[in-house]
Amino acid sequence: MTDYHSIGLTGRDRVNNAIGGGIPEGSVVLIEGVDGAGKSALSQRFSYGMATEGTYVTYISTELESWEFVQQMNSLSYDVVDLLLEEQLLFLHANVDTHDEGKKRQLLARFASAKTLWKADVVYVDTLSALLRNDPNYEAVIDDGDEDHVIQRLVSFLRHVTMQDKTVVLTVDPSSVGDDALRPLRNVADVYFEIETNTVGQEIRRKVLVRRFQNMKSPVDDSIGFSVQQGRGISIVSRTVA
Repeated sequence: MTDYHSIGLTGRDRVNNAIGGGIPEGSVVLIEGVDGAGKSALSQRFSYGMATEGTYVTYISTELESWEFVQQMNSLSYDVVDLLLEEQLLFLHANVDTHDEGKKRQLLARFASAKTLWKADVVYVDTLSALLRNDPNYEAVIDDGDEDHVIQRLVSFLRHVTMQDKTVVLTVDPSSVGDDALRPLRNVADVYFEIETNTVGQEIRRKVLVRRFQNMKSPVDDSIGFSVQQGRGISIVSRTVA
C-alpha cells in the first residue's frame, strides 16, 4: 500500500486537493518549465506544506542563499523560520558558479554523497539543470552528444534512493539542457509536471500539465491553472478535465 506526503495547507488553498491529496512516497517528481514559469514557487509551496505536515524536507537551491530563501518564502506568506530552527526543513545553497578545480566542481557526485541532505523524507533540487550545466563531467560530453551516459548514472542513483522510500523532486529548465538529458529524466519520473505559461496583456497565466502521475491517491486533473502572488503564494485558479 502506497503512503503519501500531503502538501498541507488545506484550509488555506486548494493545492493539495488539486494534486490528488499528496505525492506518493518513494517517487521521482520532475517539474519542468522555462525560466520564470513558476518552478521554484511551486517547489517552495510543496516543500513548505510538506514540512508543516511533519515531513522532513531538504531544499537545495542553485539560485538562493539562505537569507534570500527566507525572504522569498516570507514574500509568499510561507513563514519557514520556525521550520528551519526546528530542523523540520533543511535549506542548502548549491554554489554552482564555483571556479574551483577538483572535487568541489564535481557537483553531481557531491549531491549524491552528501549524507546529511539524504536524511530527509523528501529532497528538492531547484534546479537540477543548473547542477548539470556546471558539472565538468556533464560539460565534457555535451559536444559529443553523450549526455545520456551521465544522466543514466544519475537515474540509477535516484532509483536507489527511492527504493529507500525517499522522494526526490527535481526542477528542470528544458531550454538549458538537451533532449538527450531530459529524456531519461522524463522516463524515470513517477510524477511529471510540465509548466506552461501564456502572457495575456500584463498577466502571466500559468498551468501545470500533468504528463504522468503514477499511484495517485485520488483523481488528478490533466491541467491545473495556478497563480503566484506576493502575500498569498500559490493559488489554484482553474481546473480543467480533458
